[in-house]
Amino acid sequence: MLKSGIGSHQSARSLKTEWLTPPDIIDALGSFDLDPCAPVVRPWPTAKRHYTIVDDGLHKEWKGRVWCNPPYDEAAKWLARMAQHGNGIALIFARTETKTFFSQVWNKADAVLFIEGRLYFYHVTGERAAHNSGAPSVLVAYGRENIRLLRESKIKGKFIKLSCE
Repeated sequence: MLKSGIGSHQSARSLKTEWLTPPDIIDALGSFDLDPCAPVVRPWPTAKRHYTIVDDGLHKEWKGRVWCNPPYDEAAKWLARMAQHGNGIALIFARTETKTFFSQVWNKADAVLFIEGRLYFYHVTGERAAHNSGAPSVLVAYGRENIRLLRESKIKGKFIKLSCE
């Protein structure tokens, strides 16, 4: 099973909002058509097409299979858009008790994969953060094909199907 840079209980918090998804997470989930909230500088692609903060990807047209590692302070907006789009996977903190999690994940997503341990995100330079994210993470799938890809990803954690397809 894939075990993506998981470690102790330190935090990667700082005064920035661009934390890159570990590349092995992206690789394990297959090819994406669009990343609507990609960093301006990225050492590896997360999708075939990228929108950055300059493009305002939240309000652009989304086509195909979407990867979304949103700014966590605005996760609700991005998850609402992902649920509306219905084809993609998002990476967020596993704050299962929050209003956002209830409205956009529990009540709209098709599956989740709670990642075992805590992720180490990356800097835009391609360097792994010295400390882990400081909180548990979850991958959230919208759409039938994303249920399958999430279940078969080999990312270490607990997969739960939510929808009744």
